[in-house]
Amino acid sequence: MKLRLAAIALIPFATIVALHSTVHAQPTKSIWDGVYTEAQATRGKALYSQECASCHGSELTGGEMAPPLAGGEFMAGWDGLTIGDLFERVRISMPQNSPGSLSGQQNADILSFVFSSNKFPAGETEMPKEAGILKTIKFEVKKP
Repeated sequence: MKLRLAAIALIPFATIVALHSTVHAQPTKSIWDGVYTEAQATRGKALYSQECASCHGSELTGGEMAPPLAGGEFMAGWDGLTIGDLFERVRISMPQNSPGSLSGQQNADILSFVFSSNKFPAGETEMPKEAGILKTIKFEVKKP
């Protein structure tokens, strides 16, 4: 009886511990591991032209009020963070004239285009649209 009560009490605790460790997982992959597909980057290019280029420039070089999304300044600003951090920034603040209006898939596609433009390699699997998963992928300027 006591063993049964102890097991019943420990199950919720064990579940919380397991979920906590999952939520706070450290990055296990790198942007250099091919975290998007070419098809996704192609979709993202069209979306970027429609939703982002008016502020960030058609060549991703930035504008008067928008930072560049390609090159050294962009890379240095995100180096050491996760793709999930960048995804969340885009999700809550872009496009500037209608923040949060794009779907998770649209944001993932646009970021795939940005990564392709910055010469990060494509892979076999599409980049997920869930920020929690993307937090396990480290943005690294230098290939590990």
